[in-house]
Amino acid sequence: MAKKPTGKNTSGRGQRDLTVKVKTARGRKLSSTRWLQRQLNDPYVQRAQAEGYRGRAAFKIMEIDDKYRFLVPGARVVDLGCAPGGWLQVAVPRINALGQKSGKAVGRIVGVDLQEVDPLPGAEIHQLDFMGEGADDQVKDWLGGQADVVMSDMAAASSGHKQTDHLRIISLCEAAAEFAFDVLAPGGTFVAKVLAGGAEGELQKILKQKFDKVANFKPPSSRSDSSEKFVVATGYRG
Repeated sequence: MAKKPTGKNTSGRGQRDLTVKVKTARGRKLSSTRWLQRQLNDPYVQRAQAEGYRGRAAFKIMEIDDKYRFLVPGARVVDLGCAPGGWLQVAVPRINALGQKSGKAVGRIVGVDLQEVDPLPGAEIHQLDFMGEGADDQVKDWLGGQADVVMSDMAAASSGHKQTDHLRIISLCEAAAEFAFDVLAPGGTFVAKVLAGGAEGELQKILKQKFDKVANFKPPSSRSDSSEKFVVATGYRG
């Protein structure tokens, strides 16, 4: 039986031990076989299943927050593109959304996504296009005020062309940043996934104008062969 997620990072870097071999079945593409074999042998996939998380991405936000410390008790958080909910699972105990930490402020988290997401205790989840008109005001209404954190692990659907995918995710990240500018309180934090590829320079420039500090971080749980990294902007100037 899977454990109840605690939001705590229970170990350091995972060690890949490729022991499961998958044969290419008739009708299955070689790329699909490789993906399946990688999943079966990925220690973070195994940990997610054992610890009750909805995906290996949960460990990414754990590691980012362990370094930058923005998911604190009492924080008001927005998770953009929150499906399947792994980041929400990590954030709920860290911000004390369920009020289980005696003497600590109780936080609030709102997750939004284009698709329906299974309910999660402590999180308020809505089916919403964050780029739609009035979405920023709607989210602030759900939060009961401005956000302390806007975070996003969104990625556009892969086209198979590296540069096209890079441009798509940078565009998505820029839209998330514009949303953050509308809902963040002064001093707030913005965290979003990007793909290295050259087009992120303009985004970095804009963030440096809006925040006190802007850093780039590749968490240990991010696959070594992936070009993904996370931009962490802290100290929103309003």
